[in-house]
Amino acid sequence: MRHNGFNRLRAVHGPSLKCRNSRSRLSSRLVFSKRKPARLPARRQDCRPHQKGGALLAVLWLSAALAAIAFSVSTSVRAETDRVSSAADGLRAWYLATGSVERGIQWMMWGPEVRNVKANAPFWEHNQPRFYMNYPSGDAVVELIPESSKLNINTASPDDLLRVVAVVTADLERAREIVEGIVDWRGPAGPGGLDSFYSTIAPTFRARHASFEEIEELLLVRGMTPELFYGNYIPDGSGRLYASGGLRDCLSVWGGVGPFDINTASPALMEAMGIPPEGVAAIVNQRRTQPFKNTGEAQQLGFPTPRLGVGGNYIWTLRATARLRRPDGTPSETVRTASAVVKLLDRRRYAIMPVHILRWYDDAWSQAAVAPFPGMPAPGVPAQ
Repeated sequence: MRHNGFNRLRAVHGPSLKCRNSRSRLSSRLVFSKRKPARLPARRQDCRPHQKGGALLAVLWLSAALAAIAFSVSTSVRAETDRVSSAADGLRAWYLATGSVERGIQWMMWGPEVRNVKANAPFWEHNQPRFYMNYPSGDAVVELIPESSKLNINTASPDDLLRVVAVVTADLERAREIVEGIVDWRGPAGPGGLDSFYSTIAPTFRARHASFEEIEELLLVRGMTPELFYGNYIPDGSGRLYASGGLRDCLSVWGGVGPFDINTASPALMEAMGIPPEGVAAIVNQRRTQPFKNTGEAQQLGFPTPRLGVGGNYIWTLRATARLRRPDGTPSETVRTASAVVKLLDRRRYAIMPVHILRWYDDAWSQAAVAPFPGMPAPGVPAQ
């Protein structure tokens, strides 16, 4: 049907119909072909700057993200490096401290008899309050403290306990509370005791109502804190800190009621026994350089020295404080302490091992842990 209609039109209009149709088709093709190439380049030219800006922005954001990641990683690596370095220095100082304690025990085992064999060999005497030990990596000071230079917590009178605790706490009401707890702890159970108070503490416990077996039991007594037991740092008038001993340096389960060793008695104990603060400072400064050989040397200072003597009993505490040394020779801030409680045995019966270790402490706070500085107040002297 379509071919018949087209043939009729061709017959009427002639061959020009074909030419016109072919020309129109050709012209439409030419128009389309001319418009299409003209539009495409224009679109490409308009989109090209936007594409370049987006790529640059993406690169900048990626660079910023990588820089943040690198900074975070470097900070973490530096922190871990510092932590490992501090841990390594602490371990080295701890080995120096524990080794110094063992070395001090060895010198105690030798005793003064070594002086007869070798004049320059280290030896120990009863009036020698400390050893100074030098190592390639640091220095250590070993304090030799007889337990008789401390007040016996089991046999001391409440008045003596009150005077000692009041000096350490600097608070008379709190001192009374602590002394009441000590007397209740070591005394028999009865009405009006502190068992009801201990039952309200989590975890609950009961007072021993017997003699203290370990001085660390004092931490359980009502009113006691670790700062009062071990010691704390007290600021002076200029804001600098100096170490102040605690009740652990004044009380002991192996102590006595006097006389106390003047070369090792704590400043708080000496002040509690009636020595004025100026006398305590003079005694401490004197025994740092040269230990007292007798009480007559102490009386020459011009201060009363009640209940003080020279020497100790057969149970001693060796407390070592080790400080590392920097490459330039100056002392570092890395300090570790260790201590041991030993018992001296009869050398004739125990010639091989005349020193027996009763207690060992891997960490023992000491006043020697603070490096001295010019103008530093003497331990036990109130800050001005």
